[in-house]
Amino acid sequence: MPLIRIGIDTGGTFTDVVAVDEETGRQASTKTPSTPADPAEGFMAGVRKILGLLDARGEDVAAVVHGTTVATNRLLEGKVGDLGFVTTEGYAHVLEIARQSVPDGYGNSYFWVKPPRIVPADLVRTVGGRLAFDGSELRPFDADDAVAAARFFRDRGITTIGVCFLHSYANPEHELRMRDVLAREHPDAVVSISAEVLREYREYERSVTTLVDAAVKPSIARYVGTIADRLAEVAADVPFYVMKSNGGVLSADEVARQPISTVLSGPAAGALGAAVVAGAAGFGSVLTLDGGGTSTDVAVVVDGHPALTTEGSVGAYPSKIPMIDVVTVGAGGGSVAWLSPEGTLKVGPRSAGADPGPLCYGAGGTEPTVTDAHLLLGRIPPHLLGGEIPLDVAAARDGIAALAAPLGLSPERCAEGILEISAWNQANALRQVTVTRGLDVRDFHLVSFGGSGSLLACRLVDVLGLAGVLVPPDPGNLSAYGLLTVDVRNDYVRTAVARHAVLDPDAVGATFAELAAEADAALKREGFAAGERRFLRTADLRYFGQAYEVRVDVPDGPVTPALADTVAAAFHAAHRRLYGYDFAGDARQEVEWVNLRVTGVGPIARPALRSAGPGRGAAPRTTRRVDFGAGWVDAPIHDRAALGAGDTVTGPAVVEEFGSTVPVHPGFRAVVDAHANLLITREYVP
Repeated sequence: MPLIRIGIDTGGTFTDVVAVDEETGRQASTKTPSTPADPAEGFMAGVRKILGLLDARGEDVAAVVHGTTVATNRLLEGKVGDLGFVTTEGYAHVLEIARQSVPDGYGNSYFWVKPPRIVPADLVRTVGGRLAFDGSELRPFDADDAVAAARFFRDRGITTIGVCFLHSYANPEHELRMRDVLAREHPDAVVSISAEVLREYREYERSVTTLVDAAVKPSIARYVGTIADRLAEVAADVPFYVMKSNGGVLSADEVARQPISTVLSGPAAGALGAAVVAGAAGFGSVLTLDGGGTSTDVAVVVDGHPALTTEGSVGAYPSKIPMIDVVTVGAGGGSVAWLSPEGTLKVGPRSAGADPGPLCYGAGGTEPTVTDAHLLLGRIPPHLLGGEIPLDVAAARDGIAALAAPLGLSPERCAEGILEISAWNQANALRQVTVTRGLDVRDFHLVSFGGSGSLLACRLVDVLGLAGVLVPPDPGNLSAYGLLTVDVRNDYVRTAVARHAVLDPDAVGATFAELAAEADAALKREGFAAGERRFLRTADLRYFGQAYEVRVDVPDGPVTPALADTVAAAFHAAHRRLYGYDFAGDARQEVEWVNLRVTGVGPIARPALRSAGPGRGAAPRTTRRVDFGAGWVDAPIHDRAALGAGDTVTGPAVVEEFGSTVPVHPGFRAVVDAHANLLITREYVP
């Protein structure tokens, strides 16, 4: 009977792999270099490597879960190709008008140039016909316009098309007819319709979300199909899941139906894994920091649950799909250090990536990076992955020395400056998920992970005033571990605007029932028995006249006036927590219901967390010259595998393991807890 579940997270530099034997609880983890030219190569190399570590065969694999950045990278790099857009007659410029917003405030409006739209105006076609906000038909669908639009795209070789008609969230009939016309007149086209991508109002965001879904559909389908085919060669008929942005997973077959749901696949897995580790360590609310080779992803976990948003974006494209609220900054290990035209030192967002990588990789890199700075200062060893990748200290020093010369700095002080800028870049991202959302960053511990995530942990404590930092065991593979902790989740939404005073509970209940039926059908396709399927209901409410909503839970059971009042009371309370005031009890200010949501959940067994053996006060393995910012010292180097529960490492010191390194600065100490986490706190100010 197959018992091994494998989680694989493909990053910009390394592909991280974790496997758990569900019978014995044994876990294994490893890394392989990512292969950007063909990510499937790195994926399969990881599968074979982890099976070798467990002395297992393909038939022993029960499931594989994958976190991918294919869709994310395609959007971040602006590689959306030629798209076509079909919308309602009279609304051809919905993408051009967009929203009345200017980056950095309206003081920038004189200099700001509106970026190109995801679809240029000459590739937008309109079709006659009009629905009212309640879905009733005002003007019939114009079949002749639809045929003309389909032939327009066919004749120009545009094979990826998004369709978004006004108010189709209330009635999908016109969009379904448009899809039928496209299938008949332009059968080679890949089509996304908004009624299936996002049945929610706000035409601009719904249009862009639909177009993004269409843009990534071909590449995601090819990528997932290639992985599935190669995986079948090693483990035939094994269930293959892909991580979603909302913190759930879905089968590879379902990914083709909703590819946009994977756009923040990798970062979501890390936040979930961090939430599991932090909860076991006794911290229900934490910040998470996933430091990779290309970027750093940060999120906030409150009461054990990563914060979700439907107001996110991927690159320049707003996306209304539910996603874990992750902020990404170009401050990874491969971030390039460079001089601006004004002669100031900058770090990122450009990255050396996996190929050619930092100077110290000796693979053709020509610019110094954050990794080179850590190596020069002795904060990481002269190799990665336990010696698999040797690092060239001389190359790192030469590159940083060339950068330091125009600044009048020594190589060491220039390297320190690179790391200081990188730390502040990360700190600003952490402020963005806390301070700008009304949270006090000083109330949180930080869970740092990823290959480079813990290298600046001590500095972040000082910059932000954090309570401490929790570094899980094998932090470089926590995102891959997170893939093994998540359930299958599918989200469904319907806009149904109604004021609370005249709300029809039966109509609300009927809409929830329709959404639950959709979620139930999806979970059935995923193979979950009826008794295993769970459904979570939420609603978006606002005060009448407000532009945006607050999401609150809707209890189970029939929708009655009493239940509706309970939801409204929860909205008042949530509004007060978020904004400091509410209008509870004020009859002059009405409450309005906007969106109804159902999430279908198929639970998956979670692997047990590892535990640490009793501490033995293990002595350092060796010493190394390290510069923590105040000159070179002979720092003890500890092997993390030799540390047990209760063992303490006092800075200055360095803790090393296979995929990560933790510099413990002077004035800090790291204590091993019962689950083998390192808890870093400031002990004194040196």
